[in-house]
Amino acid sequence: MDYIVLFFTQSGAMKFEKILTKKEMPCTLLPVPRKLSSSCGLSVKFRYEGDITGFINDDIDKIYEIADGKYHLIYEEEE
Repeated sequence: MDYIVLFFTQSGAMKFEKILTKKEMPCTLLPVPRKLSSSCGLSVKFRYEGDITGFINDDIDKIYEIADGKYHLIYEEEE
């Protein structure tokens, strides 16, 4: 499954990318797609075939699952 993760800060996005890279999980740091919104403008896209709740940390604003070219919100930080 493909996911795109949005963050509160750019440093949070870069830290998350490093976490995935250390786990040898291919990922891409990219601008947030226009259809989505974000405080920092950076997102991380990655593929994972399991429960992603273990990846959630305080830097994450939202997580979208990408299916059939559409974004489906699966996690949003409570305020």
